[in-house]
Amino acid sequence: MSACDNPNVEKDALMQRRQKFDGKTKICVRCKENTGNVVIRYSVYCKSCFFPLVQTRFRKSLEPSINPVPDGPRKKALKAAGSLVIGLSGGTSSTAMLDLVAKSYFAPKAESDGKLKGGKDHPRNSDKGVWKGKAGVCYVEVCGAFPGERDRTDEIRSVVGSYSNPNFEFIPLRLEDSFDSNWWKEVGGDLSSSAAALGLDMTDEDLRLVNSSPELAPLQALRTYLTSLPTQTAFYSVIQTLIRLLLLHTSASRHASHLLLGTSLTSLSVNLISGIAQGSGYQVPEEAKEEWRPRPDRGMPVRVIRPLRDVGMKECAIWDWWCNLKIVGEPRSLYGGGKNSIGALTRDFIFGLESDYPATVSTVARTCAKLVPKEGSDGICALCERPAQQGVQAWKARISIRSYQEARSSVSGNTRPPHLTEEEIVNLTKASLEAEPTPDSPISLTPLLCYACHTSLTSRSSRGTAALLANGQALNQVPLPLWVRSTADAAISAHVHEKEISVTRTIKMSRDEMEKEISAFLLPEE
Repeated sequence: MSACDNPNVEKDALMQRRQKFDGKTKICVRCKENTGNVVIRYSVYCKSCFFPLVQTRFRKSLEPSINPVPDGPRKKALKAAGSLVIGLSGGTSSTAMLDLVAKSYFAPKAESDGKLKGGKDHPRNSDKGVWKGKAGVCYVEVCGAFPGERDRTDEIRSVVGSYSNPNFEFIPLRLEDSFDSNWWKEVGGDLSSSAAALGLDMTDEDLRLVNSSPELAPLQALRTYLTSLPTQTAFYSVIQTLIRLLLLHTSASRHASHLLLGTSLTSLSVNLISGIAQGSGYQVPEEAKEEWRPRPDRGMPVRVIRPLRDVGMKECAIWDWWCNLKIVGEPRSLYGGGKNSIGALTRDFIFGLESDYPATVSTVARTCAKLVPKEGSDGICALCERPAQQGVQAWKARISIRSYQEARSSVSGNTRPPHLTEEEIVNLTKASLEAEPTPDSPISLTPLLCYACHTSLTSRSSRGTAALLANGQALNQVPLPLWVRSTADAAISAHVHEKEISVTRTIKMSRDEMEKEISAFLLPEE
């Protein structure tokens, strides 16, 4: 049973769990002949009908986006503009996706009764193939972020090698590559000497860019960056962002037109709800399907496709079981370590929802897919490289609770706090204006971030991770991922050219100060 309200107060608070199927028949709803083997969203399917069901949903989600000009339901031959990269985590869904890709697009031609199996229009029967070159199977090892976790790279390599497919190329990555200048050069990134030394001052929400301490080893830089984050939610959210950007930049370096991620319908619902809870509601469309452009222009746009977005995790697990696929498994620390993080709590909720009310999970994904941003984009976020909402920092400044040390409201004519005198307001205003940045001050990373990333870096919690910083590491010199440094360095160059611009500021003066300023023009009192 699942409770919507308090059952101790309301008798009808408990909802009766719906039966897995109506119980009237155990015959497959597709072929109407065989006895069913599995129940999927209240419908019974036999084993022979299950495989074409999943393959149809998989191809229906992927193929309309393969051609350079998406054509909806396929009407012509499939031919992508570039190569293919497959993101493999070793989990249930990504393992099933790799198997589906191998059998649907890279399997050798098969004949049945003298005819090509699947017909001449089936993608695997194409003479030239759908994608150019070899398909890269990319795995990002995250054990560097979780001391004590084992390295799964060799196990993933064996899974890819089990297909004996010359069209698959295994590409191992590590999470700490985000801070490795050698990897950044390999993928075509440009990093000046000034950008290489950039760090972040995380002692306040202005997030000033500073010159960091001597360059750290990539693993040490990764751990310093992660342990400086203020909350457990931010810790796990940033890891997902780093994985995504590593895959995208690697795809761009291989001239790939498509990046496939093994996000099932269940995981997609988790990501959507979790993302909205963390402030990335503006980026909901990109969670289901996005087209990423490398910055600066270093290749063609990469379409990020989640071909299992209509296939639940249960179906993926059944596919793996019946196909005898090896599941390496994702690190438990990646999901189970932060039990109080928003992602983990959302995951537990959606998984429970799928167990009791499986049709509801698909409703979550379909509803979120209808969401459209109300306003336009204000550029691309330097950290997650997704669209950033217009005017988000001004909006956040208006709704935030701030101390009276930032009493700029008195300048705009708003009513001052009743317990402060006019003299106190003037003094506070002067102090806040003196603390404002000047043209020679370090520039802030805040204008370059979207709302979700800025919140991740500045939110405060008693259960944060900053207490784990090693000796000699401080919050005012935190290393940044290399793509952030490259973007920030360009912003600094633009900032240098603006130093000549004059700035006029208005401050509130007390009555005595005003009288002193105009004393020469006043007539003496008789």
